[in-house]
Amino acid sequence: MNIRYFAWVREKVGIEEETVTLPDHVATVADLITHLKTLDDNHAAAFADEEVIRVAVDQEHVEADTPLQGAREVAFFPPMTGG
Repeated sequence: MNIRYFAWVREKVGIEEETVTLPDHVATVADLITHLKTLDDNHAAAFADEEVIRVAVDQEHVEADTPLQGAREVAFFPPMTGG
């Protein structure tokens, strides 16, 4: 699965995107966040306050309980503001 990071999430993780093979226990967006936090200190820091991070699966905004089955891409980004 391709994982993309935007704005300060990207800055904290230290990369723009990566491809990961998901363990069998990762079934939802919340599971993915929990898994990513275990990869290294950068990922842990980026997802320390996971409630503020927004998520898109295959370019559609979703909630943390969204299943990942069949998904090709997950993107993480901070809340957006208008102006």
